[in-house]
Amino acid sequence: MNEDRKNGGAEIPQSPRPPVPQSDPSQPLEVQLGPLRLRNPIVAASGTFGYGLEFTDFVDLSRLGGLCTKGLSLEPHAGNVPPRICETPAGMLNAIGLQNVGIGVFLREKLPRLRELNATVIANVWGDAEEDYVTVVEALEDAEGLAAIELNISCPNVEKGGMLFGNSPQATASLVGRVRAATRRPLIVKLSPNAPDLVLSARAARESGADVLSLVNTFVGMAIDPETARPRLSFGTGGLSGPAIKPLAVRMVFQVARALPGVPLMGIGGISELADVLEFLAAGATAIQVGTANFKEPGVSGRLVEELGAWCAERRTPVAKLIGRAHRGDSSSLEAGAEG
Repeated sequence: MNEDRKNGGAEIPQSPRPPVPQSDPSQPLEVQLGPLRLRNPIVAASGTFGYGLEFTDFVDLSRLGGLCTKGLSLEPHAGNVPPRICETPAGMLNAIGLQNVGIGVFLREKLPRLRELNATVIANVWGDAEEDYVTVVEALEDAEGLAAIELNISCPNVEKGGMLFGNSPQATASLVGRVRAATRRPLIVKLSPNAPDLVLSARAARESGADVLSLVNTFVGMAIDPETARPRLSFGTGGLSGPAIKPLAVRMVFQVARALPGVPLMGIGGISELADVLEFLAAGATAIQVGTANFKEPGVSGRLVEELGAWCAERRTPVAKLIGRAHRGDSSSLEAGAEG
């Protein structure tokens, strides 16, 4: 990685990096995710957890490692017209289109309440153009109670922005570099599984200033009504999520962890059980995000915190020792397999 983080000849400011503290035996679930110290590795994924406030009847937000907000844009955005959700075998398709209240309402109404609840808040942001991303990030710079920013460069359900940035390493590098120059907050970049070469995209994001990479967002899919022969979603295609994508997501996390050792990763894709969490950690993720399972079981993230805590206590093993277990030992055959 280019440690100087040069972009077009200008040095990109890094986010603050406090010394990593030694593991606290009394806090076995804590993880160090780049510059972020999380109380545990369980994070609620953007687009599936509202602004967090909608889930307070089911989850104590202060117990989670963190929550990623719905994707925030400069102005309120209505998203796509219905129908925009379709159930599939072992998952779902969505083409919500990043509906959100806009950055102004979030700062005035949502974030203060999240702060009162002691939630670790990661603001997911998006835009149609680079300028939109930068403007939203600048608006968040002085916000109190915000742990990090997650750039959504991978949503497949909008006509502009989103996945258009994530599918090109050059576009990824340009956008991430500009956002990095606009903020000193920890910066997470959410990658697309639909990119032609995920490792190249991951490397471009990291070398342009990303502190953490989260992967993966949804896969482009489609469902057609057999009677009408019309797409079930108004947008035509949608993002496939849920248990059906987990093996693909695990492979991608493993592959990026292998190609970019030491880069902090958050794994996403079909996580609903403790075994799923352990699998992603073994693949190289330091933390995970729970997405589609929130619709089926609103309290799933809190349950996973409890189950992971019990598992670690029974084995007297801190979570930190579980990260990257699949990469240890002789890995020549694993590398060949990860290439396809």
